[in-house]
Amino acid sequence: MIETPWSHPIDEVLSAFEVDRDSGLKRPQVSARKKRYGRNRLREIQKKQAWRILLDQFKNLIIVLLGAAAALSYFFGDWLEGSAILAVIFINAAIGFATELKAVRSMEALRRMGSTKTRVRRDGRVMAVPADTLVPGDIVVIEGGDVITADIRLIAASKLQADESALTGESLPVEKSVAILPVKASLAERTNMIYKGTAITRGAGEGVVTATGMETELGRISALVAEAEDEITPLEKRLDQLGHKLIWVTLAITAVIGAAGLVRGKDLLITLETAIALAVASIPEGLPIVATIALAKGMHRMAKRNALINRLSSVETLGATTVIFTDKTGTLTENRMTVSRLVVDAGEIRTDAEKGYLLDDRQVHPEDFSTLQCLLRVAVLCNNAAYEEGDDGKSSGDPLEIALLAAGIPGGIHRKPLVASFPEVREEAFDTESKMMATFHEDENGVLVAVKGAPEAVLSSSTRILTEAGESELSEEARDVWTAHTERLARLGLRVLAFAQKRESSVEAPPYRDLTLIGLAGLLDPPRADIRDALNVTCKAGLRVVMVTGDQILTARNIADAVGLTHDKNAEAVEGKDLKTPETLSRADRRRLVRIPIFARVSPRQKLDLISLYQAEGEVVAMTGDGVNDAPALKKADIGIAMGLRGTQVAREAADMVLQDDAFSSIVAAIAQGRVIFDNIRKFVVYLISCNVSEIASVGLAAAVKAPLPLLPLQILFLNLVTDVFPALALGVGAGSPEVMRREPRPTGEPIITRRHWVVVGGYGLFITIAVLGALAVAINGFGLGEREAVSISFLTLALAQLWHIFNMSDPGAGFLRNDITRNPFVWAALALCLLLIFAAVELPILSEILDVAAPTREGWLLVFGMSLLPLAAGRIFKRVFEI
Repeated sequence: MIETPWSHPIDEVLSAFEVDRDSGLKRPQVSARKKRYGRNRLREIQKKQAWRILLDQFKNLIIVLLGAAAALSYFFGDWLEGSAILAVIFINAAIGFATELKAVRSMEALRRMGSTKTRVRRDGRVMAVPADTLVPGDIVVIEGGDVITADIRLIAASKLQADESALTGESLPVEKSVAILPVKASLAERTNMIYKGTAITRGAGEGVVTATGMETELGRISALVAEAEDEITPLEKRLDQLGHKLIWVTLAITAVIGAAGLVRGKDLLITLETAIALAVASIPEGLPIVATIALAKGMHRMAKRNALINRLSSVETLGATTVIFTDKTGTLTENRMTVSRLVVDAGEIRTDAEKGYLLDDRQVHPEDFSTLQCLLRVAVLCNNAAYEEGDDGKSSGDPLEIALLAAGIPGGIHRKPLVASFPEVREEAFDTESKMMATFHEDENGVLVAVKGAPEAVLSSSTRILTEAGESELSEEARDVWTAHTERLARLGLRVLAFAQKRESSVEAPPYRDLTLIGLAGLLDPPRADIRDALNVTCKAGLRVVMVTGDQILTARNIADAVGLTHDKNAEAVEGKDLKTPETLSRADRRRLVRIPIFARVSPRQKLDLISLYQAEGEVVAMTGDGVNDAPALKKADIGIAMGLRGTQVAREAADMVLQDDAFSSIVAAIAQGRVIFDNIRKFVVYLISCNVSEIASVGLAAAVKAPLPLLPLQILFLNLVTDVFPALALGVGAGSPEVMRREPRPTGEPIITRRHWVVVGGYGLFITIAVLGALAVAINGFGLGEREAVSISFLTLALAQLWHIFNMSDPGAGFLRNDITRNPFVWAALALCLLLIFAAVELPILSEILDVAAPTREGWLLVFGMSLLPLAAGRIFKRVFEI
């Protein structure tokens, strides 16, 4: 190990780590160093301990109220009831503990699902490995957009810049080089080092790992950092606010009911316990737990559909998304690129998997045409990918560059022997400004400069053209011809690259001056098989999809038409060069732009401007991105969506959601799940509050007319445990209805319970109250039952009515027998468990004595079932009439 690798020559550093630059570490070395240095991980944030979750169950107002009720019971000598209330406290805590523990562990598991990978050279080949398997001495291949996962001494750098603000506070990217530095150079001055936690903003390079895990500079700092705080989403905040409001409202109501009972001379203990029990029953204490469970379940469903959520707050926003800005490559298409056409002076050559290269349907070989051979050589040399035949997952790098390497194979042009003949001595990394990349190679004739890039950029930098007869001047007429070739390939839906070369005497020569144009390559990336169906779903869901791509406008139009984004090859599209800055746009310009489906050749700055424009028009924008230059737009968008397969780590960390398969259909599935989660929580809240309203109204109205109270304190608490928790959880984890993607997005900021929903809550609560008091009246006046038997009838009627009430939570317009509730297996499990517990309250002597429940006769059961079904019937009519 070297303590100050920045102060030593590269050869000394490599020697100290016993690694060869060209082949990297060998497998036995990696294994030995893993044992010695351990995993390349920082000290993990301590997960929430089970005992702390259990303790939290006792830190709320509900438990205080229950404790007060138990104390009152003991004070008045009712030991059985006091003990029963304590049992309720511990049962409630146990249920809360079990559900919250599962949710917390689910969230922790989701956070572990994302895995960062790093490209390294081992055993003579470049491969992508999990970042936590890096060891000191690994040779790391670095590209713009990478997040650095270990401390690295650079051994090669081309236009390399790093954002080190997280480590040094330096706001601007730092230029990197391989030059030796003084021993005492400060952290910010070590320009030949890149550190764990920083990000590459530009360029390319290689380096040797000098420290991993807690031995890195970031590791030393993280040792001082405390555990991160849990994220609280806007949705959870609104639920918490709703719960607190309901607490004070219900406390006021139950205080009035308690006072009324005392004025009418009812038993003091019963009156106080009933008031406290009502307060406890009417407070939806399960809101945060069910919300967490719903989020965890929904996020697991998203993960199964290859959408990983980085930020909980984005789940709520997903359901309100109105516009999706999508890239073309890999999202609408398969990102399975193959070189389809090669255009050189000899003509247009098609590639075929079996026959190789075809010119006018005649099989040809690169040796037959010097221009074809030269184009393939430049395509293979000016390349950073690693290709393994057979596509067994060992290839790594940009899919476009992998396709170029594969295109050379039929002609016997392989990268390894070619690089051996033309050793690379310099690389000019691709950047969005030049739209080109260059590599410098030495041979016996001097320095060969190989260039590839956007056709317009390469053409503008070229002064000569390579023909079968040799080089000649590139005239204006020839430029027009090659521009026409480019447009023709683009109209076929191909992504077009141009290739050029030149000879120089020095490796320091400017790369993009006086180039010799060789030809073009058209790469085919077929549309995804499921993209048309996904776009149809977004249309029905009221979502607009806008293609925002850096590709040519003709290619973008062709793909948009092929996938069904537009239905006209001449659909209106705008190129980046024609976009005005936001401050110069008129109102008419703004209205026109937000209706355009395609934006091509768009710069990162223009992506930001487009997002701002749409947001100013009231749209909620989801934006896809994969490059380091997309990171600002991903942060600016309401929902930033990074590509997990081809995206840079910078983009993935800037995004709210990461697609593991880069598929557009996964975005649609995530939006659907975002809507489902919000709907589930809304259903749970409406269900729970309407049940609570029925309990308060039943007791309140009975007290007002001097009738026997239809519920006893412990019966209220029992119902609170049975009919609140399990059905609510079932609603919270429902899979949702297909109809969720056949309606317009909900407005942003819409409350969980709108005025319409409060009317619904009141209506449902009233139906259940009428059924309970009706059953009580019939039991007393019709059946002539005593107060204990009659109250048992009203208690069971309320219990069953609340259970059947869950079927009123189906989506508006859904069928009575087949809907999102009846298809939810958790609902049936919750009903079965609750029915079992209710019948246990009647049939088990100990429980029936505690709850003071008398077993009904057959006529009593018929009354209970008949009256409990009335709210369900009334609720279904209510839903049909008011379309709720």
